[in-house]
Amino acid sequence: MENFSDLICSPTPVLVDIFAEWCAPCNTMSAVLKKVKEIQGDALRIIKVDIDKNPQLACHYTVSTVPTLMIFKNGKQLWRQSGVINVRELNKIIELFK
Repeated sequence: MENFSDLICSPTPVLVDIFAEWCAPCNTMSAVLKKVKEIQGDALRIIKVDIDKNPQLACHYTVSTVPTLMIFKNGKQLWRQSGVINVRELNKIIELFK
């Protein structure tokens, strides 16, 4: 399995969803991400990271709120937002970084 650093170094945009199982807004975002993946297909990779199972990653990126979404490309963080975002808005943001 690839490690996180290798995954975010991709030339294809990588959307990272830092979530928690107990978080209701995170469950909402799961449905949004599923639809975004259907729209974007192979032009986007989505990685879900459970904050409770990966506290070191959350600490490294100073994530204190879930859900937190980040877009990486070629190892650089290009965008970040905490909270729920709708399919249309998230899709527009992804298009900026393709």
